[in-house]
Amino acid sequence: MWALSLQQAKRVVIKIGSSTLTYENGKPNLRRIELICRIVADLKNRGVEVVLVSSGAIAVGVGRLGLKARPSDTRGKQAAAAVGQSDLVALYDRFLSEYGYVGAQVLLTRDVVEQPDRKENVINTFDALLEFGAVPVVNENDTVSIEELVFGDNDHLSAVVAMLTGADALLILTDTDGLYDCDPKTHPEAKRIPVVENITSAMLDGAGGAGTSRGTGGMRSKLEAVRLATENGIDAVILSGEEPRRIYHLFDGESVGTYFKAKGRAIS
Repeated sequence: MWALSLQQAKRVVIKIGSSTLTYENGKPNLRRIELICRIVADLKNRGVEVVLVSSGAIAVGVGRLGLKARPSDTRGKQAAAAVGQSDLVALYDRFLSEYGYVGAQVLLTRDVVEQPDRKENVINTFDALLEFGAVPVVNENDTVSIEELVFGDNDHLSAVVAMLTGADALLILTDTDGLYDCDPKTHPEAKRIPVVENITSAMLDGAGGAGTSRGTGGMRSKLEAVRLATENGIDAVILSGEEPRRIYHLFDGESVGTYFKAKGRAIS
C-alpha cells in the first residue's frame, strides 16, 4: 500500500502553519506546540529525522506587541517577525528539551538557495544538524526579507527544504484534514480525497486562498508546494494541524489527510 512508503520514511519535513500554532489573537497555542514537539521527539525515538518548517513569527509578534491587526507594510511585518521569531524558537527549544532534543533555528531567504556555493553551505548545515540529532526549525528570514528575496510563503519554502535535505516525505499541517472535492467549510457534504496521483489545473483553480487572517497561504499554495515536492521524488501529505496526533496515525499506516504520490512511485 502507499502508506508503506511513509512508514519507511527516514527523513521528513513537517510544515506547520500559523493557524495551527496560534490562537485568533496571535498568542501561541502552547498546548498544540507542546504536542507537536512531543510527536517530533517520538518520531526521532522511532529513528525518523525531522525538520520543522514553522510559520507564525509575524502572528506571534503581532500578539506579543499588542497590535490590533497584522501590519500591511514591510517594516511593520519585519518588526513583528523579529519579536515573534525569538518567542517561537524559544518555545520549540523548551518543549523539545523536555523530551531530550535540541531545536536549531535556520532562517532562509531565496537568494541563499539560488547561489550554488551558499546553497551547498545550507545543505551542509542541515546535514550536520541532523547528524548531531538536532531538530532544525526553519522559517523565512522575515526580518530582512524584501520582495525580491522571499519564497512567497512557507508552503513553497517547505518543499524547497524537503529538496535541500533529501527528505523522503513532506507533511503539511493545515486547518483542513486534506484535500476535499469542495470546500468543507461551506459544504458539509464535502468528501476527503484520500490519494492524489496527479495535481491537475482544475484542482489548482478550485483551491482557495488563505483560510485565516494569520496565514498567508491557502490550499492552492499547498498544492503548488506539493506538486514541486512530488515532481522531485518526495511523497507529500496534507493533513489537519488541529489534530497533530494524526501524524501518529499516518506513520501507523492509517488513511488520514490526502496522500500525494511522488513521481515515479507506484501505488499498490
